[in-house]
Amino acid sequence: MLEDQLKLIVMPNCESFGQLVEKRIQEIRNNDNKYIVNIELPRFNNSEGKAVIKGSIRGKDVFVLTDIANYSLQYKAYGQLFNTSYDDHFMDIMRIISATGSDADKLRLVMPLLYGSRQHRRKGRESLDCAFALRMLEPFVSNILTYDVHDPNIQNALIHSSFDNIYPTHTILDQFIDNEDIDFNNLLVVSPDAGAIDRARFHADMLGVDVGIYHKRRDYSKIVDGQNKVVAHEYLGVNPDGKNIIITDDMIASGDSVIEVAEEMKKRGANHIYIITTFALFSKGDASIDLFNKKYHEGYFDKIYTTNVSYIPPKAANKEWIKIVDCSYQLAHIINAIDLNHSIGKFLNGKEKTLAKVREKKNSNN
Repeated sequence: MLEDQLKLIVMPNCESFGQLVEKRIQEIRNNDNKYIVNIELPRFNNSEGKAVIKGSIRGKDVFVLTDIANYSLQYKAYGQLFNTSYDDHFMDIMRIISATGSDADKLRLVMPLLYGSRQHRRKGRESLDCAFALRMLEPFVSNILTYDVHDPNIQNALIHSSFDNIYPTHTILDQFIDNEDIDFNNLLVVSPDAGAIDRARFHADMLGVDVGIYHKRRDYSKIVDGQNKVVAHEYLGVNPDGKNIIITDDMIASGDSVIEVAEEMKKRGANHIYIITTFALFSKGDASIDLFNKKYHEGYFDKIYTTNVSYIPPKAANKEWIKIVDCSYQLAHIINAIDLNHSIGKFLNGKEKTLAKVREKKNSNN
């Protein structure tokens, strides 16, 4: 019997999710092999870091799992505590890559929230963070796996490494269909802006329903909190009066925009409103969470459906208005297939299963 070649390096920023993935792989392969390799990421008192790999990876197919959105980790330097930033997490990835040397047969990176993905293109003399980071990684990793990337065209920055953009859509929708007792014959998917229209169409196609779109009119002469202020929302699409609404986007950052769309939908007579997003970042911290809590209790939305592929602060994770969908099964199947040189296509699109569930719900509503 051939020795199992798969190994996982789970960064400290995604330990719980990484352990779930390992457990799912053991279930898929029907064994109790230990796939996670122990590592250490110590820092010197002046904040310099290093990576140490404690187990053997020689000749192995190594997957590095990381969550750059996890700001809960801290390190001590100069006698103070610092929260680990996106940039700190990225440099830890580069340290791990350096520590592997050339011992691994193949090195693959699983980064659900892609580093720099919101700075994926530039206007004028701006940095091109995402493409630059991908070019830094490319000489060392054969695969980059990410989730619901902000702009899929960023993969064109890579020449030699493969790029897999995983959508958790059917995983989330399966949970949504099972949990929500609503009239699925009266459902509408709404995109909060033009940039999310392809994602909204995909959700609508999976559910067999129509789609609407909001256009954000911005004041490009002013930047507030790192973005151009939205001065008006203009809606195009089916009348939402009496409809059950799904607002879908790749991420909730501050939450201001998606709340504004939910409020506009309610003004137009929408019934139940659900928000589906891959990453619930709550980037203004308590202020973002308090905003959603307030608007939930005011009746502007029913629930947020999101995933466990990136960090969600406990204050939000414990609220009744959020449902965190486990994506560890999907990722474990994908890692297992890649390791065995099998196709991953069937794990990326569960449309037929989702449509069958929707048909059953629609028939029950008739």
